[in-house]
Amino acid sequence: MSAQQKLPEKITLREMIETDLLEVAQIEKQATAFPWSLKHFEDCLKAGHQAWVMTDDEQNIVSFTVVQKVVDELHLLNLCVQRQQQGQGLGAAMLNHVIQHAKQLASVLIVLEVRRSNTKAQALYNKAGFNEMSVRRDYYPAAQGREDAILMGLDLDLMSLFAASS
Repeated sequence: MSAQQKLPEKITLREMIETDLLEVAQIEKQATAFPWSLKHFEDCLKAGHQAWVMTDDEQNIVSFTVVQKVVDELHLLNLCVQRQQQGQGLGAAMLNHVIQHAKQLASVLIVLEVRRSNTKAQALYNKAGFNEMSVRRDYYPAAQGREDAILMGLDLDLMSLFAASS
């Protein structure tokens, strides 16, 4: 999704606030097998991590993300789309927002971990230009023991070189 593309119709983007956290935690619980806790989201906001929500025309949250700036990198900690809203471009729109935010911060790299089994998310990240950097063995809890995480990165310096040469 390019920087010029707009959010899907009737969707707005705003910063996450404390009163959003119960709804955010509920969406996370419905969309993922091993969700973050409400306290995890609270701790992220208290720590000053950037977080945004997308809302529909009735102000219901349909997607959210949490990122952390670490020196010249941006770490994508969580990106979730409400289960009923998946497949409508909201994840791509939110990821595009994260990429544009990282560029505004002059970050050189965006990094994230994704479950090996989460092929839909991997496809989204690959389409946006992320590449596999390494594997973190037994990173996530799983129904049967632990699951590997794929560490993915988007080199924003390289991305801007390609944009400048085209």
